[in-house]
Amino acid sequence: MQTQAQIVWKGIDVSAALAERIQHEVAELEQNCQRITACRVVVELPHRHHQHGRQYQVKVEVSVPGRMLAVTHTPAEHHNAEDPYAAVNEAFLSMRRQLEDYVRVRQHRVKEHQAPNEGSVAKVLPSDDCGFIAADDGVEVYFHRNSVLDGGWQRIEVGDRVRFHAEQGDKGPQASSVHLLR
Repeated sequence: MQTQAQIVWKGIDVSAALAERIQHEVAELEQNCQRITACRVVVELPHRHHQHGRQYQVKVEVSVPGRMLAVTHTPAEHHNAEDPYAAVNEAFLSMRRQLEDYVRVRQHRVKEHQAPNEGSVAKVLPSDDCGFIAADDGVEVYFHRNSVLDGGWQRIEVGDRVRFHAEQGDKGPQASSVHLLR
């Protein structure tokens, strides 16, 4: 990290042991993502509830190139809010997940959804309940009547424009869903 992690204490006395725990968590974040440029942690005791005891709120803000990631561990959402160590652990666990997502996106390891293909109906074989699509990329794709959406099998004709998702079938490309574009 380019700068030392900043720890802010609000409504609570500085705790050397808790500060050490926070530094340990920050070091773990840095092991998972070397691109962290800054980190700010706020440990707060916002209200003193007589029935619920002391409930800690922990905020973790991490700067990485192009983004500011933030997590707020609020007492109302977590039953461990009375233990400052548990509140810190849960806040950093959430931040670790955000950083993992950030790293996956940066490394292009996120699942990309394939855009639907388009083409024209080349053949309709009503006796076999199937047909073939001449995809715009030149591939011939098989489809079954059950793949045609919105009851379109009754209306489908050779030459109709369709949008479809292709999968690899036993005998080649096969349309899993076919949508008439007319």
